[in-house]
Formats: sequence, C-alpha cells, structure tokens
Amino acid sequence: MALTDTAIRNAKPRDKLYRIADADGLCLEVTPAGSKLWRYRYRFDGKAKMLALGAYPAVKLLEARTRRDKAREVLAHGSDPGEHRKAQQRARIAELATFEALANEWYGYHAPRWAESTRYKARLYLDNDILPIIGSRPARELTRPELVMLVRKVEKRGALNAAGKIRQWLHQIFRFGLAKGVIEANPATDLDVVAAPVTAARHHPHITFAELPALLEQLEATSMHTLTRCAIRLLILTAVRPGELRQAPWSEFDLENATWTIPKERMKARRPHVVPLPTQAVAILRDVQDISGGYPLVFPGQQNPDRPMSENTINKALSLMGYKGRQTGHGFRHLLSTELNGRGYNRDWIERQLAHGDNDEIRDTYNHATYLEQRREMMQAWADSIDALCAGANVVSIKRKA
Repeated sequence: MALTDTAIRNAKPRDKLYRIADADGLCLEVTPAGSKLWRYRYRFDGKAKMLALGAYPAVKLLEARTRRDKAREVLAHGSDPGEHRKAQQRARIAELATFEALANEWYGYHAPRWAESTRYKARLYLDNDILPIIGSRPARELTRPELVMLVRKVEKRGALNAAGKIRQWLHQIFRFGLAKGVIEANPATDLDVVAAPVTAARHHPHITFAELPALLEQLEATSMHTLTRCAIRLLILTAVRPGELRQAPWSEFDLENATWTIPKERMKARRPHVVPLPTQAVAILRDVQDISGGYPLVFPGQQNPDRPMSENTINKALSLMGYKGRQTGHGFRHLLSTELNGRGYNRDWIERQLAHGDNDEIRDTYNHATYLEQRREMMQAWADSIDALCAGANVVSIKRKA
C-alpha cells in the first residue's frame, strides 16, 4: 500500500532501523535516532542498489516520488542512477571551480619543490597579471583566445620574458586541472604560436675589465641607496647570480672565515654553493651589517624588510649610471668569466665559482672538496687586480667603505 503523509508523520523510531515501502522502489527509512530518509531501491547489472533521495520533512512525499521517477527514467535508459548522480555532482563542482582556486592549488603543490626565486616570480605573475583578469572565471569556461589576449597585454608593455613564463605556467595549470578532472581540455596549448617575436638582443651585456674603474667611479657619483651600491660591488667581487645575492639571509655568511654557503634550495642547479669571500667583500658586508644587520636578509626591500630587494633594483641603478644596454647585474658573471679565462685560470675553477657545476655527481663532489681553496686564491687575486686597476686610473677602489 502506498505511503501517506499521515503514515509518514506517525512513523516512530524503533530499536533498529526499518523501512516503509511506497511504490516502484521508493521507501522511507526510519532510524533509531528518529531520522526519516527517502531511499530508492533498484537493481542494476543484476546487483541490488540504493539511492538516497533526501530527508523528510525537507523532502515531502510528492517530491520524493518525483525524484524516484527521475531515477527510474535514468535506469530505463540503461544507466545506473547512482553513477549518473555522481557524474552530475562532478560536473557541478567543475562548473564552480574557478581558475583562481585551480591556480592556487597548482602553486601550493609545486612551490615546495621550487627555488625561492621561482616561487616569488610565479606568485608575482599570478597575483599581478593572471588572476585579476581570469581568476574569478570557471576554469572550464576559459578559451584559448582569452588566454592569448591576456598574454598580449603583458607583451605590449615589453615584458616578453614574463609573457613567456606566463604562457608556460598557464599550460601547466590547465594540465594540472586535466589531471584533477575539473576541466576536459587544455586551452593553453600552442600559445607560443602567436607569441610576439623576440627582437635580437645582447643577453647579459657587460663591459670589459679595463672599463671597470669608470663604472666604479660612476657608481660613487650616482645617487642611490647605499645597499644598492654595496650589492653591485658584491656582484663584481663574487660573480654570484643577482637573485642569489638579493635573497641571501645573514645566516648563510661566516665573515670570520670569509665564506658564504648558499643551500641547494636557493641554487639554480639544486646544489649547495660555497662562495669564498675576498677581503674586500668581507669589508663591504661588515659595512652592510651596520645598516641591515637587524634584519634576517642582507638586502631587505625598502618598503617591506621581510621581502628581498626588488629584482629590478640593480639593473635600474646601472641604467641610471648610464650603463643601460652595456652592463647588467648578471653581466658581471660574464665579465669575470671572460677575464679569468683570459688570464689562464683553470676552467673548472671558474665554472665552479659560477656554480655551473658538473653533471657527474661523483666528480661534482670531488671538485667541491678540492677547488675551494684554489677558488679562494683566484677570487682574492681578482679583487686585488680590480683595486690595482682603480689605483692606476686614480679611481677610488672597490673596497671603499660604505
């Protein structure tokens, strides 16, 4: 006999769960706690199954029968009503999944394995260039033309390297979404086909060794923050990458032993790097301690000391000095390599100083152990030769106090 509203209201809980049948597989399940739950009982592929249809009184008898009839219609078309509902739920979740949620999950998954510089750039581009434009959109609704327009906005301001990174990361984010099942296609493929052509450029331009005195003289004459001036001097003396210097904490430095140890997490090649410090570099760092010694970072940002100096600071300062297109922060590495190779130093020592390393892990470890003292002598001779050159040109030497 079919259920009635009165029978449902009067159904009392018992010691054990029991069910009251309606018709065509619909039943009311009454729990010992007093809950009244609608269930649709059916068979699929020879197996007995049950589908939840809601709870009484939120779902009345008439609505429960409507839901049962919809499930029966799915069953009549050869599909399992339970699996059909799961597919609908997944589709609704995907429709509600915004690109911002997907991008942040992708970032959280990969960030622990990235270098600090990569984490910083990925977060910067997400927050400044990507999420403000498409972050609130459902990820599955985004189209390739929309992504092309996004990247072109970055290209129009001349940031072609940033545009390349953004294309790469968009592709990775959508691949991540494919793997998670929240999207069905990757609209970020082939974005490079319509990328703005990269103009021929001289990568990491650098002056000659003979031109260093003029650069150092201009460094003193140009108005800039003292920390920026010291950072440029240290790049000349150590040949580290600008990012390795900007993000360096004081904890990595042993000034008593004139050694700077950079952990592998901060290195491009994911190998720890030991940098011997010439006496001139130690003197500069002691001066810097008077300014930033109270902060964790050697070169804290001017606006937020918890963040490192901006990646544009050094190149901007060099540009103000009149060296735009002639010298970059990274270019000091090329200057040192060119000069020391020309002086006949062991190429392995120079490559080790530049942290290029060796693909042979065993040889790499051996080199690390045997070349440190040779590199220490080489880098001290490099610093002394700069001072001698400056003295001959009647220019204040690089070891001048800040």
